[in-house]
Amino acid sequence: MVTYLSGMPEDDGSASVFRALADPTRRLLLDRLLARDGQTSTELEAELEMTRFGVMKHLRVLEEAGLVVSRKQGRERRHFLNPVPIRLVHDRWIGKYTEHRVAALADLKAALEAPMNDTATATTQVFRVHIKATPEQVWQAITSPEWTQRYGYRTVSEYDLRPGGTFRALANEGMKAMGAADVVVEGEVLEVDAPHRLVQTWRMLFEPGQAAEPLTRITWEIEDLPGGLVRLTVVHDVEGAPLHAALVSGETLQGGGGWPYILSDLKSLLETGTAYMSEPV
Repeated sequence: MVTYLSGMPEDDGSASVFRALADPTRRLLLDRLLARDGQTSTELEAELEMTRFGVMKHLRVLEEAGLVVSRKQGRERRHFLNPVPIRLVHDRWIGKYTEHRVAALADLKAALEAPMNDTATATTQVFRVHIKATPEQVWQAITSPEWTQRYGYRTVSEYDLRPGGTFRALANEGMKAMGAADVVVEGEVLEVDAPHRLVQTWRMLFEPGQAAEPLTRITWEIEDLPGGLVRLTVVHDVEGAPLHAALVSGETLQGGGGWPYILSDLKSLLETGTAYMSEPV
């Protein structure tokens, strides 16, 4: 599978990720963002006892690899951990038949070694992927039920694409076998600027705890880049919804899941015609 990431030539896309992760200081920066996402460079400088210039230099390398996304919020620029490139490496190098064994070992190691982090209490999560496609193709893949049932969790997404319109995702047969209702996600369309921007609310209904949480908010941003690339950014505001925060980040799912899994699968489908996972989750 050919992948395309920030600052990368048209190769397998993993070289810049491996280079970025090879440096212990950059891994430490990612650890700090994993523990508390959305920090400014000043906050990271204080935590790492490093000069601002050093922090910015390492953050630039991480951004070029796609592992960090920076966004201006008010007068500050905040930095967010983006796990999608790591998921892309995972999907290339770990076969779907060995994934569950690797995930079991990783989950055990994480449970024994990892300190508690604040992912579940984060109020904003940012995910980004670069796709060899047109904005129109990406828009269709996000909003068309014929496309959404071919990647990710294989739900049929139904949009009324106008402000105030409804959104719902219908359960696939595997979800229904697990006891899910017909509708597993619901929401409202808030803004539409096809094929560049879509803002909607979102509430998962798979189990009562999720359904009891308040609506969250998703912003899809589709940017046309030179060379036939599209930059797709998903900003998920999950304030007051810790179950949603943990699930969409993939933190509570064996082997990873959530937005990193969905965006990696979407990229694979648009670029190769085949999603990474051939069977519905």
